[in-house]
Amino acid sequence: MMGAGKSTVGRMLAARCGFEFIDCDRELEQRAGASISTIFELEGEDAFRRREALLLDELTARSRVVLATGGGVVLSEDNRQRLRSRGLVIYLQAPADEIVRRTRDDAARPLLQVGDKKARIDELLRERGPLYRQTAHLVFRSAAANPRRMVARLLANPQVAELVAAA
Repeated sequence: MMGAGKSTVGRMLAARCGFEFIDCDRELEQRAGASISTIFELEGEDAFRRREALLLDELTARSRVVLATGGGVVLSEDNRQRLRSRGLVIYLQAPADEIVRRTRDDAARPLLQVGDKKARIDELLRERGPLYRQTAHLVFRSAAANPRRMVARLLANPQVAELVAAA
């Protein structure tokens, strides 16, 4: 989910493992030459999701990479299957109040351009939470914890440690 710490934790995890880090949303923006908000505005969410799926297909074929996906990537069954079959998926689960706090000053998230951000985040979590859990191999709570501690917790997990050692 947006604001859960994927980019911060992912970047730190990749650095600790000697892997490449890619934030899928930033990569998509760079390739499109436009922000996600602009893509949503000009092309609509469906077109954005098609772009996202094509990029995900490409990036999940790589090795020694940590990907921070967009929060809506799980809306596609194909994306969920691709993620589960091509890598180790970690769901950083953050409570709605924490997501609100982390995203309150972020005007670049098109899905949060509403009057009641908390209600919108609650709605997105109800819709996407089951899909995140279905897709994830591992679930870690990402409250207000220090990102370095989160990375240490991830690296202490046997599945993560085994994957890093094998790479």
